[in-house]
Amino acid sequence: MNAFVKIKALFAGKAEPEHLRRGELGERAAKKHLQQLGLKFLTANFRSKRGEIDLVFRDDDCLCFVEVKTRSSEDWTRPAAAVDARKRRLLSQTALDYLRRLKNPEVKIRFDIVEVLLADGAVHEIRHLPNTFSLAKPYRHG
Repeated sequence: MNAFVKIKALFAGKAEPEHLRRGELGERAAKKHLQQLGLKFLTANFRSKRGEIDLVFRDDDCLCFVEVKTRSSEDWTRPAAAVDARKRRLLSQTALDYLRRLKNPEVKIRFDIVEVLLADGAVHEIRHLPNTFSLAKPYRHG
Protein backbone atom coordinates (compact mmCIF):
# COMPACT_ATOMS: atom_id res chain seq x y z
CA MET A 1 0.00 0.00 0.00
CA ASN A 2 1.40 3.37 -0.90
CA ALA A 3 1.93 6.29 1.45
CA PHE A 4 -0.85 8.38 -0.12
CA VAL A 5 -3.48 5.76 0.69
CA LYS A 6 -2.22 5.51 4.29
CA ILE A 7 -2.28 9.30 4.76
CA LYS A 8 -5.72 9.51 3.19
CA ALA A 9 -6.98 6.83 5.59
CA LEU A 10 -5.55 8.72 8.57
CA PHE A 11 -7.26 11.98 7.63
CA ALA A 12 -10.49 10.24 6.75
CA GLY A 13 -10.46 8.57 10.17
CA LYS A 14 -10.97 5.18 8.58
CA ALA A 15 -9.12 2.14 9.78
CA GLU A 16 -7.13 0.23 7.21
CA PRO A 17 -9.05 -2.86 6.04
CA GLU A 18 -8.08 -6.07 7.83
CA HIS A 19 -6.94 -7.86 4.67
CA LEU A 20 -4.52 -5.02 3.89
CA ARG A 21 -3.11 -5.06 7.42
CA ARG A 22 -2.61 -8.83 7.19
CA GLY A 23 -0.95 -8.45 3.79
CA GLU A 24 1.49 -5.81 5.04
CA LEU A 25 2.31 -7.92 8.10
CA GLY A 26 2.96 -10.92 5.85
CA GLU A 27 5.18 -8.94 3.48
CA ARG A 28 7.27 -7.54 6.35
CA ALA A 29 7.68 -11.04 7.82
CA ALA A 30 8.59 -12.52 4.42
CA LYS A 31 11.16 -9.78 3.76
CA LYS A 32 12.85 -10.33 7.12
CA HIS A 33 12.79 -14.12 6.66
CA LEU A 34 14.40 -13.98 3.21
CA GLN A 35 17.05 -11.53 4.42
CA GLN A 36 17.89 -13.96 7.24
CA LEU A 37 18.34 -16.64 4.56
CA GLY A 38 20.97 -14.42 2.92
CA LEU A 39 18.99 -12.94 0.04
CA LYS A 40 19.66 -9.27 -0.75
CA PHE A 41 16.53 -7.09 -0.71
CA LEU A 42 16.09 -4.87 -3.77
CA THR A 43 12.55 -3.47 -3.70
CA ALA A 44 9.01 -3.99 -2.45
CA ASN A 45 5.69 -3.52 -4.24
CA PHE A 46 7.11 -2.98 -7.72
CA ARG A 47 4.24 -1.83 -9.91
CA SER A 48 3.81 -1.65 -13.65
CA LYS A 49 0.69 -1.23 -15.74
CA ARG A 50 0.28 -5.02 -15.70
CA GLY A 51 0.53 -5.77 -12.01
CA GLU A 52 2.56 -5.75 -8.85
CA ILE A 53 5.37 -7.88 -7.47
CA ASP A 54 5.42 -7.99 -3.69
CA LEU A 55 9.19 -8.33 -3.18
CA VAL A 56 12.28 -8.47 -5.37
CA PHE A 57 15.51 -9.99 -4.06
CA ARG A 58 18.89 -11.02 -5.39
CA ASP A 59 20.16 -14.49 -4.55
CA ASP A 60 23.76 -14.63 -5.80
CA ASP A 61 23.43 -14.19 -9.59
CA CYS A 62 19.65 -14.67 -9.68
CA LEU A 63 16.81 -12.15 -9.43
CA CYS A 64 13.98 -13.50 -7.30
CA PHE A 65 10.47 -12.22 -7.81
CA VAL A 66 8.50 -13.05 -4.68
CA GLU A 67 4.75 -13.33 -4.25
CA VAL A 68 3.67 -13.29 -0.60
CA LYS A 69 0.44 -15.01 0.43
CA THR A 70 -0.73 -14.35 3.97
CA ARG A 71 -3.56 -16.34 5.50
CA SER A 72 -5.03 -16.82 8.93
CA SER A 73 -6.21 -20.31 8.07
CA GLU A 74 -5.40 -23.23 5.79
CA ASP A 75 -8.78 -24.83 6.27
CA TRP A 76 -9.57 -24.84 2.56
CA THR A 77 -6.26 -24.76 0.75
CA ARG A 78 -2.62 -23.72 1.00
CA PRO A 79 -1.95 -20.02 0.44
CA ALA A 80 0.29 -20.77 -2.58
CA ALA A 81 -2.71 -22.29 -4.38
CA ALA A 82 -3.97 -18.73 -4.92
CA VAL A 83 -1.16 -18.21 -7.44
CA ASP A 84 -3.07 -19.66 -10.36
CA ALA A 85 -2.25 -19.54 -14.10
CA ARG A 86 -3.65 -16.01 -14.48
CA LYS A 87 -1.62 -14.71 -11.54
CA ARG A 88 1.54 -16.44 -12.82
CA ARG A 89 1.04 -14.78 -16.22
CA LEU A 90 0.61 -11.34 -14.61
CA LEU A 91 3.68 -11.87 -12.41
CA SER A 92 5.68 -12.92 -15.49
CA GLN A 93 4.62 -9.81 -17.40
CA THR A 94 5.40 -7.55 -14.44
CA ALA A 95 8.81 -9.20 -13.96
CA LEU A 96 9.59 -8.50 -17.62
CA ASP A 97 8.59 -4.86 -17.05
CA TYR A 98 11.02 -4.76 -14.10
CA LEU A 99 13.81 -6.20 -16.26
CA ARG A 100 13.08 -3.65 -19.02
CA ARG A 101 13.54 -0.86 -16.47
CA LEU A 102 16.98 -2.34 -15.76
CA LYS A 103 17.77 -2.36 -19.52
CA ASN A 104 17.24 -6.14 -19.80
CA PRO A 105 20.34 -7.46 -18.04
CA GLU A 106 21.42 -11.04 -18.76
CA VAL A 107 20.47 -12.53 -15.40
CA LYS A 108 18.80 -15.67 -14.17
CA ILE A 109 15.35 -15.15 -12.74
CA ARG A 110 13.06 -17.21 -10.59
CA PHE A 111 9.64 -16.90 -9.03
CA ASP A 112 9.27 -17.70 -5.34
CA ILE A 113 6.20 -17.82 -3.14
CA VAL A 114 6.31 -17.14 0.58
CA GLU A 115 3.38 -18.42 2.62
CA VAL A 116 2.82 -16.55 5.87
CA LEU A 117 0.42 -18.12 8.34
CA LEU A 118 -1.05 -16.04 11.13
CA ALA A 119 -2.46 -17.09 14.49
CA ASP A 120 -4.26 -14.56 16.67
CA GLY A 121 -3.05 -11.73 14.42
CA ALA A 122 0.64 -12.63 14.73
CA VAL A 123 3.01 -14.50 12.45
CA HIS A 124 2.88 -18.19 13.31
CA GLU A 125 4.75 -19.81 10.42
CA ILE A 126 6.66 -18.76 7.30
CA ARG A 127 7.26 -21.11 4.36
CA HIS A 128 9.62 -20.12 1.55
CA LEU A 129 8.87 -21.98 -1.68
CA PRO A 130 11.75 -21.13 -4.04
CA ASN A 131 11.49 -21.45 -7.80
CA THR A 132 7.78 -22.30 -7.57
CA PHE A 133 7.04 -21.66 -11.22
CA SER A 134 8.76 -20.66 -14.46
CA LEU A 135 8.25 -17.62 -16.62
CA ALA A 136 4.80 -18.08 -18.12
CA LYS A 137 4.35 -19.04 -21.75
CA PRO A 138 4.71 -17.34 -24.22
CA TYR A 139 7.30 -15.20 -22.39
CA ARG A 140 9.92 -17.87 -21.81
CA HIS A 141 12.44 -18.91 -24.42
CA GLY A 142 13.15 -22.52 -25.31
